[in-house]
Amino acid sequence: MRLSVEELKQYYFGAYSFEVTDEGYLQAFQYSAPQIEYFKNKDVFFYERCTASTSKTLEFITDATDISFDYKIIWRGSDDTFELTIDGLITDIRYLKDMENTGRLNFTLPEGNKKVAIYLPADATALIRNLDINAAATVPDKSPKVLWLGDSITQGYGPLRSAETYVSVANRILNFDIINQGIGGYVYDKGSLMKMEGYTPDKIIVSLGTNQFGDKDMTPIEEYYERLFDIYGSDIPTLTITPLWRGDVPGGEPDLISFCDKLKSICGSYDNIMVVDGFTLVPHLSEYFLDDLHPNALGCEIYGRTLAEFILTVGF
Repeated sequence: MRLSVEELKQYYFGAYSFEVTDEGYLQAFQYSAPQIEYFKNKDVFFYERCTASTSKTLEFITDATDISFDYKIIWRGSDDTFELTIDGLITDIRYLKDMENTGRLNFTLPEGNKKVAIYLPADATALIRNLDINAAATVPDKSPKVLWLGDSITQGYGPLRSAETYVSVANRILNFDIINQGIGGYVYDKGSLMKMEGYTPDKIIVSLGTNQFGDKDMTPIEEYYERLFDIYGSDIPTLTITPLWRGDVPGGEPDLISFCDKLKSICGSYDNIMVVDGFTLVPHLSEYFLDDLHPNALGCEIYGRTLAEFILTVGF
């Protein structure tokens, strides 16, 4: 059974909107068109990353034993992966470094009813078309709707594995219906916040500051939260994750600690913001990081599980 474009959209999570190319490929976006234009005018580095297939998944509950589709990679930031999970367990990994920019992927599935998720590359832009599945499928229930805002760590750079970003790890436990607006290199920038027509999240998670911890002026951060709540309301539950570590900056830890303390103070002035101390989420050891800044696959596994445990414990 081949899914039409409209049918495919039903099983596609992590998207705000879709476009169909002249070649019939489906492209999904996590930002609105005005936001994409904003990044395009700001820097090509951000523009390329804001249209990546970050935290996007195809998910099915099905008895199918075979799923296949055509793919097209139109941008590569880093060569991460397409990955398959069955009932939350990763069972197949396809590395972009071994793949052409266009081709067809086929995944063989075990017998019986199961929840299937296919993770698209986190730090590349993948388009898909002509998805075939050899049995009926239903759409998994996922809730609440959560808007995730962040920088490269949230986008998924570091593990070089799409199913092993900390957001992916956490969300296999939490089952949120997320839109991930993490973008490599980004900071607290109120200009990037815009009302997305037709979309209102139930909760928001913010993980920024890693790229600006040396700043003394906290005004941009204050203005960011003001704009965020002007858009979504001052009562929307929000979780702020303070920066994790900067082992790549010799002697930089005092500045990072000072920055985190100021960030916590700003967040503390809002009744709807809960703060989790990033220092407590991943051990400050190089074994857990790609470059003493971005957690690697092991670091992200710990980060995602620790964060999910915190969220479940406090009831966010």
